[in-house]
Amino acid sequence: MNAILPPLAGPARVRHVIKGQVIEGDSLEYGREPNRFTTPALDVGALVWPRPTPTPAADVPVDEIIDVLVATGDVLKRDASGVLAQAMERSVAAGFYPRDLVETSFAHLGHMFSRASMEFMIAQEIGGKDLLDGWREVTAPSGRSARVRAFPCRLLHVIAGNSPGVAANTVIRGALTKGAHLLKLPSNELFSAPAILAALSEAAPGHPVARSFSAAYWRGGDEAVEGLLFRPQYFDKIVAWGGESTIKGALKYVGPGLELVAFDPKTSISLIGREAFASEAALEAAAEAGAHDATIMNQEACTASRFQFIEGSIEQIDRYCERLQAKLGQARRSASAEPRPIARSLRDEIDGLRDLEDYYRVWGGYEGRGLVIRSDEAVDFYPEGKVVNVVAVERLEDALRHVNVATQTVGVYPPQRKAALRDLLASAGAQRIVSLGAATPEVGLPHDGFYPLHRFVRWVNDEG
Repeated sequence: MNAILPPLAGPARVRHVIKGQVIEGDSLEYGREPNRFTTPALDVGALVWPRPTPTPAADVPVDEIIDVLVATGDVLKRDASGVLAQAMERSVAAGFYPRDLVETSFAHLGHMFSRASMEFMIAQEIGGKDLLDGWREVTAPSGRSARVRAFPCRLLHVIAGNSPGVAANTVIRGALTKGAHLLKLPSNELFSAPAILAALSEAAPGHPVARSFSAAYWRGGDEAVEGLLFRPQYFDKIVAWGGESTIKGALKYVGPGLELVAFDPKTSISLIGREAFASEAALEAAAEAGAHDATIMNQEACTASRFQFIEGSIEQIDRYCERLQAKLGQARRSASAEPRPIARSLRDEIDGLRDLEDYYRVWGGYEGRGLVIRSDEAVDFYPEGKVVNVVAVERLEDALRHVNVATQTVGVYPPQRKAALRDLLASAGAQRIVSLGAATPEVGLPHDGFYPLHRFVRWVNDEG
């Protein structure tokens, strides 16, 4: 990416995008040093698409939409204007993630706009392009005919800030489902969504797909804004990512005519069988895969494994812990090698465990290069910052009591053990079972227990 646009002095300037038009300005100021930022004045009335007028892209063929999105990906890859590079630099300056991780994440954005991925998403999540482009004729068991369509919606997205990929996926899903979409920018990822939408407008100026998107910042929970916007006369659904406060904030407005699609907070775990100790090569592979899954987005992602349950003797498990700790601090596509010191509150918790060596053992320091805690029971605090709790179990099935509806991803080693565990894990509440080392999500498959595209539309019948 070539940074052609000059850096701005003072607070970072956040762009808004209103129905495809990039809006500059610094009328409003938020935050505090070193994360002060300004935004244009917020025109709430401009952020909605009036009913009963169809959404701008409602009648645009899906194949044309895919062409526009592929072209958007090409614009992001080239970044001839430097808009994406500037957004990346501002994200680095905000300091939420190390530079190497931000650079890698932004460099990947253009590749997400893959024709093959989008075709797969539609086939898996909707059941065919014809349901998006028009009405599919079906015949009920009674012999009565009907027509069904996946109809475009007006969606308000409260997106998460733990990865710029969330904004890219939101734009892709929103465009494919032909709806009208307002993205509420998160305070810890203010720059990627406007840059992606600017690329969309560059790829197809004035196109109905570009006019289907807006992105703006307001302080979360601001009732002066949300009390006006979060209404069924303007939006059909609120799509909320994030923590408990975000979900509860959205739920205040849910009622008849306004539905919640919640990507709510989740945690992920790993299950490692005694087969990991069959050879040095197997131990090395298990430790590498376990480290990968534990460090996705520096352990900020819901898919990142924080608790790893393992079969074996204490001596064997300690060998795994030693290998795992050595690998946690290594750079990967979805993790940074740059250390970030562990929070003081977490250090205090771990210090307490160091004094109980009969029950716990700790590998690593507090500088953020990876730390592993081995125990017989899961610790009662939340590991973060590349901290992993490795828990000894007699059988992998013993870990099922730690699985519930808030368990998103379960990585299993070796993969052959998945078949015997997956129904048990699903019954306990887990939503996704993968081979250890493959926790990075795939598009087109269920996410958090549902198909996003299926929820982004309203299913309408024309019967008789």
